[in-house]
Amino acid sequence: MKNPTEQLHSIRDFVRWGVSQFNAAELGFHQGMPSALDEAVYLCLAALHLPPDFSTDWFDAVLTQDEKLRVFEFYRQRVETRKPAAYITGEAWFAGMNFHVDERVLIPRSPIAELIEQGFAPWVDIENVHEILDLCTGSGCIAIACADAFPDARVVGSDISIDALAVAEDNRRLHGMEARVELIQSDLFVDVPEREFDIIVSNPPYVSSAEVATLPNEFEYEPTGIALEAGEDGLDLVIPMLQSARDFLSDEGILVIEVGYTRPALEACFPNVPFTWLDFERGGEGVFLLTAEQLEMGQPDFDAA
Repeated sequence: MKNPTEQLHSIRDFVRWGVSQFNAAELGFHQGMPSALDEAVYLCLAALHLPPDFSTDWFDAVLTQDEKLRVFEFYRQRVETRKPAAYITGEAWFAGMNFHVDERVLIPRSPIAELIEQGFAPWVDIENVHEILDLCTGSGCIAIACADAFPDARVVGSDISIDALAVAEDNRRLHGMEARVELIQSDLFVDVPEREFDIIVSNPPYVSSAEVATLPNEFEYEPTGIALEAGEDGLDLVIPMLQSARDFLSDEGILVIEVGYTRPALEACFPNVPFTWLDFERGGEGVFLLTAEQLEMGQPDFDAA
């Protein structure tokens, strides 16, 4: 990749050039960034130690030579290695909060962020939420964002991966949530504390084996085997969650799980279960909600699966 720093001078120059390079390289944008433009802006500002919401009024500011080289290096890594932008910067944003990420965890991008920002309204009353469980917590972004949105609630973040929990611990310290968020190693509900949770939320592995084989090269950097793939139909973790969730849910509680494009397989498996499929203003799909009562109704079907 040829160094363009002699011809480019401003943030705007570098962003325009970056978009051209990303499009020419046919990069994939599936891990938090919707387009080449968004990613070029994000990487440029990160290289300059500027916030993502930095005003465009300053985009014509001229960069120093050292700054130009830092931006070029981020762009070069993205094009030549296809490494996702969040792994280049070591940072991702979720529900308006920044999180440390590296290749031990998935890059945060779940539409569940929108639910958290809304306090899971209208499904729960924030004053009645005292206990929250985030299964398959990964980087801890959902657990920590829930703790921020529900300041009077205790939050448990659980994951089977020790490596993922180490990243979650970094993020717990970053946001000063040591007293509010408990992190535990557990295979789904096996070692989860015996409490009644008012919200159980999860973005578990749900990608089918066939779909994993078709993912763009960028996904090779994520811990695909443990954090994305979930068997032939993508339901290897979701079904056990449904089988056990009622035992850990309060009578007025809700279960929220993201299953993405595995939705048709789940509905085919449980045609009599009244899943509520949630809509999102900022895009995203494949997130269902069940109340405690609906879980009880579906228990015979879950147990027979």
